Amino acid sequence: MPLTLTLKQPTSIPIEVDTIRLETVRAQSLDQIRATTIHYGNKQPTLGEFFDAEGSAADDNHLIWAGDCAKVKMIGAGLTAGRVTVEGNAGMHLGAEMTGGEVVCTGNAADWVGAEMKGGRIHVRGNAGHCVGGVYRGGRRGMTGGEIPIDGNVGNELAHTMRRGLIAVRGQAGDAIGFNLLAGSILVFGGAGIRPGAGMRRGTIVLFDSNAPAMLPTFKFSSTYRPDFLRVYLLHLKRTGFSVPDDCLTASYRRYNGDFLELGKGEILIRQAG
Repeated sequence: MPLTLTLKQPTSIPIEVDTIRLETVRAQSLDQIRATTIHYGNKQPTLGEFFDAEGSAADDNHLIWAGDCAKVKMIGAGLTAGRVTVEGNAGMHLGAEMTGGEVVCTGNAADWVGAEMKGGRIHVRGNAGHCVGGVYRGGRRGMTGGEIPIDGNVGNELAHTMRRGLIAVRGQAGDAIGFNLLAGSILVFGGAGIRPGAGMRRGTIVLFDSNAPAMLPTFKFSSTYRPDFLRVYLLHLKRTGFSVPDDCLTASYRRYNGDFLELGKGEILIRQAG
């Protein structure tokens, strides 16, 4: 059976578990895993003080975090291969800086999901917080590869300074979608907050809700068309189990170019009503 770490009881103080790496625990005994040092406030207790451990990841390369882990930070951070499943909620920095493998969260996730990730896939079946796929303060670029499908809503600054990859949000997104976007693709099926694409240089933002916010004056209307590349993306998402309305495949989209305060080579596509 997979290695399963079960939270003994919820905590109001954040627990940081970036020392629990799948590639490491695969080769460890349960006693060694329980003895691994983690961060709890200003203390460094062992994992076994907060989590029960059973099973092994040696054969199937699968790690499961069970219980309400809403205050457990850095789950799946730096993942290179294999599968990490959170059976419930996850704390901040889920899958941050990962380069491969897959992270699945069956509940909600906090801020910084997939921050500065370089590859792999993160699927959040609930809602996510701010700065999904974004850059850490003072960094140069956010997400540079991989995919982040989110079934619920997200907060502000989705894909801040994203460089490459695909993010799809089935629900609503907050303000400043794709702020300072360098490249990559962002698909938002629900409502969107103000100032999408502010400062974007390249890349694509697709808003499927025809009641999109007003475009910034530094964007120019280009045309209305049916982009072939978008159909490829949508069919790919459907194959992975992500919910995509069929009429999005045949709809027309209004294309805006910008942000002309920057390179002006980005695009925002807004689904045409009707």
